[in-house]
Amino acid sequence: MTINPRSHTPVYVQLAELVRARIESGDLPVGSPLPSEARLGQEYGIGRDAVRMAIALLRSEGVVSTSKGHGSWVREQHERAKVELTSGSSAIVRMPSSRERREMDLDEGVPVIEIRNPKGEVTVLPGDQTELIRP
Repeated sequence: MTINPRSHTPVYVQLAELVRARIESGDLPVGSPLPSEARLGQEYGIGRDAVRMAIALLRSEGVVSTSKGHGSWVREQHERAKVELTSGSSAIVRMPSSRERREMDLDEGVPVIEIRNPKGEVTVLPGDQTELIRP
């Protein structure tokens, strides 16, 4: 697999798709480290900024985790809890506050879902572990 610099799809998106395909095929199993930014850049002939953007995209999707000084690795995919939105409820997706991120032990880039019921009560759930369903 290669990256096409002449494609209308940005190179960082192409790289994210290639890494995602390696994860889905089992070539990069859960818990395994991603190749370094330098290695990915060399392997695919793209710049470090594009590699960083690709990893950031995968992190925002909950596919990988990153720790400063330790690199990035394939993240375990959690079973999603099904949450039923009752009539009159609303849900918004937003980025968590620092406190919410700590309390829910969320990886960087993982959003939360804020559900407001008809009485105005608010529940905040991790976006990567929640599936909203309608009755």
